[in-house]
Parts: sequence; structure tokens; C-alpha cells
Amino acid sequence: MNVYAIRAIYHFEMARWFRTLTQSVASPVISTSLYFVVFGAAIGSRMGDIEGVSYGAFIIPGLVMLSLLSESISNASFGIYMPKWSGTIYEVLSAPVSAVEIVVGYVGAAATKSILLGVLILATARLFVPYEIAHPLWMLAFLVLTAITFSLFGFIIGVWADSWEKLQVIPLMIVTPLAFLGGSFYSIAMLPPVWQKIALLNPVVYLISGFRWSFYGVADVAVGVSLAAIALFLALCLGAITWIFRTGYKIKR
Repeated sequence: MNVYAIRAIYHFEMARWFRTLTQSVASPVISTSLYFVVFGAAIGSRMGDIEGVSYGAFIIPGLVMLSLLSESISNASFGIYMPKWSGTIYEVLSAPVSAVEIVVGYVGAAATKSILLGVLILATARLFVPYEIAHPLWMLAFLVLTAITFSLFGFIIGVWADSWEKLQVIPLMIVTPLAFLGGSFYSIAMLPPVWQKIALLNPVVYLISGFRWSFYGVADVAVGVSLAAIALFLALCLGAITWIFRTGYKIKR
């Protein structure tokens, strides 16, 4: 394992992130804070508890997960697409660096950014809504696993995209709607029976449910099912990236 190569890619990506803190950190934190103000304070004060949890606190895991998904995909997809667009990816591919080391460097940096942002949003939420974390280690596990998995997914999108427009298609048209419909602002138990079954087809439901369980001990689906869903998607992403480097799909030709 070429640790120096991984460190070089990782530090380069992190340095780029720190150069754009206003866009990378301030913007999503302010946007999420507006959700806390509108839904947590304004609307939440008029709503009753959900499964014994105040509405303002109930939406915290969903909002953190919403930001985590979008930022993980955005960071990883931009991180690999930029060298493709500028042509510097060929310097990386011609260097004595393996595919594993390339992925660890880019995905590790993207996941680190997302985790730091998630922690910052949790700290910001404390300013608006009081909450407790029932299972902090599980909360951290869900945070890290989700960040890594969707950073891998973002890496795949960055390799697949051949224009700046395509880079935004899947996050905006698919991932964001799924996150909003995945129980970010409500429990799927509040839906009619038919829509509850339909909601279970949404993979984001399992992520938000497991993450919310780590906070309050309540979940829409079993925690083991949530972990299995994350593990399955992680395995699919790893398989897709293995195929990309094995065939050179849109990265070596």
C-alpha cells in the first residue's frame, strides 16, 4: 500500500475544501439552520410529539442525513471529475499508484469532509433544538458508513459524467427527492398503509430510520435491516468501482 500516494491525494482534496469553506461549509450549514428555524421552531411548536420525541428534535437525524448524502456525493463526484475534465487524471493513472490507493485517497477525503460537516450541523442544531443521543457509538457508525458509501457512489457518478450538467443530474433528480420522501420530516408510520409499503422501496428510508434510532431509540424499520441496506449498497458501489478500473470505463480512454 502506497501510503504517500494516498496522503498526497487526500491532502490535495482537503486543501481544496479548506480554500472554499464559504461554499463547502457555510452554505450547507446555513441552509440546514433555516430548516431548523422553519420546521423546528415555527412549525414544530404547533405540532405534537412523534413517538415521544418533539418534532424539532425528530427531524434532526433526517436533516443531517439529507446534508450528508448530498455533500458526500458532491465532494466525491467533483473530486474525480475535475482531474478528468482538466486531463490531470492521466498523470495519476500513469504514476505508481494502484486503483485502491486512488479510491482511498479521493473517497477518504470526500467522506472526511462530509463527516465533519455532519458533526458541525449536529452542533448547530443544539442552538435551535435540545436533543439527546441514545446510542452515540451507533450514531457515529451510521454517520461514517453512510459518508463512505455515498462518497463511493459520488465517485462512480464523477467517472460516469462527461459534462458538468450530468454531474448534477442524479443528485438533484434522484437522490434529493428520495431523501425528502425517505422520512426526513416525518415517520412513515404516519402514512396510509399502502404508502407505507411503497415508502419501503425507498432505500433512503433505511438510512434515516437507522440514524434516527441511534438518537432516540425509535425506528421505522429494524436496525439490522438498516445496517444490511447500507452494507448492500456499499458492496454494490465497491463492485461498480472494481469494474470501472478493470475495464477502464471512461477513465482510461
